[in-house]
Amino acid sequence: MAVIGRVVDHDSPTSDKPALDRLAAVLEECLEEAGADRVTRYPQDDAGDHLLAVWDFPAREEGREDLFAGDDRPALILCHYDTVWGPGDAARRPFRIEGDRAFGPGVFDMKAGLVQGIFAVRALVETEREACRPVWMLITSDEEVGSRTSRTLIEDLAQQCAYVLVLEPAVGPTGLLKTWRKGVGVFRLTVRGRAAHAGADHAEGVSAVEELAHQILRLQAMTDHSRGTTVNVGVVRGGTRSNVVPDSAEAEIDLRVMTRAEGERMTAAIRGLKPVLQGTTLRVDGGMNRPPMERTPAIAAMFAVARRLGAEIGLDLGETGTGGGSDGNLTAALGVPTLDGLGAVGHGAHSPDEYILVHPVPLPPCLVARLLGGLEAVPPVAGGR
Repeated sequence: MAVIGRVVDHDSPTSDKPALDRLAAVLEECLEEAGADRVTRYPQDDAGDHLLAVWDFPAREEGREDLFAGDDRPALILCHYDTVWGPGDAARRPFRIEGDRAFGPGVFDMKAGLVQGIFAVRALVETEREACRPVWMLITSDEEVGSRTSRTLIEDLAQQCAYVLVLEPAVGPTGLLKTWRKGVGVFRLTVRGRAAHAGADHAEGVSAVEELAHQILRLQAMTDHSRGTTVNVGVVRGGTRSNVVPDSAEAEIDLRVMTRAEGERMTAAIRGLKPVLQGTTLRVDGGMNRPPMERTPAIAAMFAVARRLGAEIGLDLGETGTGGGSDGNLTAALGVPTLDGLGAVGHGAHSPDEYILVHPVPLPPCLVARLLGGLEAVPPVAGGR
């Protein structure tokens, strides 16, 4: 908990590179103390630096799950250290523990999970119980804004690994793991019309705002909950003054889909919007930001392994999915078996009241240690869950 508190009490807004790099230095220390053989820092111009820690555990078949028999490639642990919180939030709301909960900006999403991952590998090192393959841990600085600078690195590393463990928060008070996530699309619709004086020359104008209103209704009607598809027009702008027929308007659109095929269908539908009012034009920018993390047979098999290993230490693991995206979407879309939600258990991501449960830890680091192949690395949880 002391290390979690230290990390939480460092501001790390995605947009604040100096703050991110200060926390990256702290994380480098933690990784070195956890026995990492190498810590590589990937410098960024407009984002915090990314960190890759490598533990050179020798590849061995002993203790390895049948699912990955004969595969000597590393395991990849994915984390991010940026948060949605601004400068000064850590000072205003420092880390604190009240009863069985710990509070602080970013504690749930996902600083506690990040620290738990470091301690999971540290447990393997300190107990001299090696994992059955090398372990790579990538800690990125821009997940909260769509992994703009880290995506290529994530995808490159994932394709060199046997499987991926994502330490994003678990779901609900019992710590459900995530075996699927919706894909995320982000679009901007820009409408052009013709300006005119709203009193003297109203008939000569063509309202871009009126056209946008038609398009918003079309977009919202594309939502199909039976398919798991949602379209949300979340931001609207238009016009300059009430006495001017507006010649421009725009909307920001969020799309969520369950499958890659549905993402392609919906992208075509959004890009295919046609004007209703004569004299207006439409332009659509954007596309799918994160592909869906679909519950493939490989992911289902990986969860079955986790469930059995969890049962051995008193955990009754369940699974679910979510409409939110993570970097696990990127790795799963490449066909790399990916298990998400292995981080902290709590509630309130992106909320001032976010917290994690601390007594007992519902998803302890020893679960991640066992998934890395160190099946006897740390003792079972007293009392289970």
